[in-house]
Amino acid sequence: MTFTDQLWQEIAPVYEVILSHGFVEELMAGSLPSPTFQYYIQQDALYLADFSRALSQLAARSANPDDMLQFTQFAQNAILVERALHETYFSLYAIEPETTKMPACFAYTNYLLATTSLQSIAVGAAAVLPCFWIYRQVGKYIYQQAIRENPYRAWIDTYAGDAFDQSVTQMLRLTDQFAELASPTERANMQEAFRVSSRLEWYFWNDAYTQNRWLV
Repeated sequence: MTFTDQLWQEIAPVYEVILSHGFVEELMAGSLPSPTFQYYIQQDALYLADFSRALSQLAARSANPDDMLQFTQFAQNAILVERALHETYFSLYAIEPETTKMPACFAYTNYLLATTSLQSIAVGAAAVLPCFWIYRQVGKYIYQQAIRENPYRAWIDTYAGDAFDQSVTQMLRLTDQFAELASPTERANMQEAFRVSSRLEWYFWNDAYTQNRWLV
């Protein structure tokens, strides 16, 4: 069992709760209300900008040129590839980009930026991994069951597609390589970072589903 296999085993209960969340179930059925999906896309655009910055921080701190190139490519994909998806829906729903991060997005992005800048590269890699891995698994799960006429088909196809699958596989390999060189303490910190980000993934879905706002 690889280190990342162990990580997934530990957050399996979190993943199961994500799959059973109303947002995922309704998106899969094509019945998710438009305002709910619009909230999600607006917050996701803000998230991805900072996710790219977090990946760029890992690239800048990498001693290995191959690792630097890999993180740089990940950062570029977060902006270029997924921006096209967002622009599709921004145009479709005639909505303006959001400028304010709501609670889950704020917590998640600041956690990633702090971890990738203040912790080791190995811990930073573990922190960004759930965004890759959980989205791939959720995308494939939905793809297998969603109807073809689903209004969110473009989103589904992106995260269930081969290009994204390859990126996730590369990120898993990179994380396992870092774990092989890590001390027991650092591996424990990697596990904690992966758990925290996995939980924040659920909070991100939940904020969108409830259209959560700052209450005070």
